[in-house]
Amino acid sequence: MKSGFVAIIGRPNAGKSTLLNQLLQRKIAIVSDKPQTTRNRITGVLTRDDGQIIFLDTPGIHKPKHKLGKLMVDIAQSTLEEVDLIYYLVDINSAFGPGEQFILDKLKTIKTPVFLILNKVDLLKKEEILEHIASWQERGSFAEIFPLSALTGENTESLVDKTIEYLPEGPMYYPEEAVTDQPEQVVIGELIREKILHLTREEIPHSVAVVVEMMEPRKNGTIYIGATIYVERASQKGIIIGKGGALLKKIGSEARQDIEFLLGNKVFLELWVKVKEDWRNKEKILRHLGYEKY
Repeated sequence: MKSGFVAIIGRPNAGKSTLLNQLLQRKIAIVSDKPQTTRNRITGVLTRDDGQIIFLDTPGIHKPKHKLGKLMVDIAQSTLEEVDLIYYLVDINSAFGPGEQFILDKLKTIKTPVFLILNKVDLLKKEEILEHIASWQERGSFAEIFPLSALTGENTESLVDKTIEYLPEGPMYYPEEAVTDQPEQVVIGELIREKILHLTREEIPHSVAVVVEMMEPRKNGTIYIGATIYVERASQKGIIIGKGGALLKKIGSEARQDIEFLLGNKVFLELWVKVKEDWRNKEKILRHLGYEKY
């Protein structure tokens, strides 16, 4: 059979996590309209009769402003050296700029085949899509170009078919039923963080980390989960909790629904909010929170 590793790279908010979830038909990567949602490298596994693809959804490549940002970019760039194929995902509706040029320059130094994926084509007419394809063909050399919609799934099946063709003969790295190698606690923590991203504004989203401290079955058949939400300042703690605890309750309620779907079980979710000042710039805290370079 064919098997191999595929890195998904691109600017923040290009739709990398949406594409991964679409390809797997399962939600393992969180999605939001805020840049730099993905902070670590997430592995997704797609197994078919003719092959197995291991996807690595990387943090968006951007100019870092703190140690966490630098760690995210280092993870994305180091991944390019380890894979059989690269998906370079571009939001077709965004103007070409320095960020895209930075990625193109990086790709010129790498021998790995690159699929250019022009995402969000569902928002454009066919003539417009053809114009974008022509423009991108002049900017770089790509093994394949795929216009698609990660949101609707348009043209994603063809992408998978062509990916299998490019992969080498190899073993089945993961069991057939596997969809990710991420521990359940990590995925659950990310689902909680996703709700915070959706329900908060301004500086809050990027100042938050979530750690699942406890996860155990109870006699009544439910699973008890206790998780801590870390913020950088006391004022942020108040915002997360909300008036009379209303926002924290809403975060917990929405997260619990996704967690129950993930686990296939009733869940009792308890959340705490704690302050760790300037945690994004402290290596010891970053390691404790699970943000490590691979």
